[in-house]
Amino acid sequence: MKYNVDEKGFYGEFGGAFIPEAMYPNIEELQNNYLKILTSSSFQTEYAKLLKNYVGRPSPLYYAGRLSEHYKTKIYLKREDLNHTGSHKINNTIGQILIARKLGKTRIIAETGAGQHGVATATVCALMGIRCVVYMGALDVSRQAPNVLRMKMLGAEVIPVESGNKTLKDATNGALRDWINNPWDTHYIIGSVVGPHPYPDLVARLQSVISEEIRWQLAEQEGRELPDFIIACIGGGSNASGAFYHYLDNENVKLIATEAAGLGIDTKETAATLATGSPGVLHSCKTMLMQNDDGQITEPYSISAGLDYPGIGPMHSFLHKIQRVEYLSITDKEALDAAFFLTQSEGIIPALESAHALAVLNKKKFGPDDVVVINLSGRGDKDMDAYIRMMQKK
Repeated sequence: MKYNVDEKGFYGEFGGAFIPEAMYPNIEELQNNYLKILTSSSFQTEYAKLLKNYVGRPSPLYYAGRLSEHYKTKIYLKREDLNHTGSHKINNTIGQILIARKLGKTRIIAETGAGQHGVATATVCALMGIRCVVYMGALDVSRQAPNVLRMKMLGAEVIPVESGNKTLKDATNGALRDWINNPWDTHYIIGSVVGPHPYPDLVARLQSVISEEIRWQLAEQEGRELPDFIIACIGGGSNASGAFYHYLDNENVKLIATEAAGLGIDTKETAATLATGSPGVLHSCKTMLMQNDDGQITEPYSISAGLDYPGIGPMHSFLHKIQRVEYLSITDKEALDAAFFLTQSEGIIPALESAHALAVLNKKKFGPDDVVVINLSGRGDKDMDAYIRMMQKK
């Protein structure tokens, strides 16, 4: 596939492994082993078994009839919200915990923003009986309290990070510092297609089960594997990478990804990296970043904790540069309006992250025969406080 990472971990000019010397043993070990493990029959058998019997895959591809009638097009929702733990994140954590076990690791660390990746990591660590430490920005700890409680109930140690603006970037910084100090027994389960090579490729491959299922599910329901459009939200970009993966080489499938515009891309209260950013290095890879003229990271903002990140995965920086994917900016209000409309049209409460993808329906026109697949990356239980505040304002 021409959009795959190269042997040095680059997608075009983006990617790589810009790492301190102390991190080199960790990254070299993973680079040398991840593809051998992923392609082994023992891994494939165990991974497929856990996805089916533990995660609950395949996730449904649901024809949203009332939504389709309203927008006068054919809308399907890929129901990642119905996975065990409530999002797409567990596709990745199940795979990475198996890799960690193959490498003989006895301790897992992770970062989390909205808490879904933290919950998914804590879940698989409980499943495998491996110690788990999750770093989470202190602001996200307060606004995602239900997920913090879930992680603790699952046996994870949750460490609030008080630096920066106390969100996902800062949680990632904390996890990377931990890994440098504990290289031999610890595996870092990164939650998105960010970080040093091989993480962007590794996470994308594990999430590609989403597009793999969409192909045969569409063939069953529409008589064809190719939709006209696939839409997904983007923070770092893991759910979008999974939804797009098997369609990247087919130019007939139009791909749309949504960034969190926050209060607007013309304000300082935004997390729309591609709309406002420039190339730089963050968390050990070269990608598009929100930064000032001196190269200092500017603090992002979004109502959605999972999209509140000042960068984006290098795969997406590349896909944006070559214009294979259309990237749109969605404001808090547009996402909230889309979430309430889906809830009252289909009886499905989406995560605020997923609501950013749903908002595309109000920004673009689709034809009556178009097949539009929206990746519903997570469920909205964790965001009820935000939804309640919105309802109280109405």
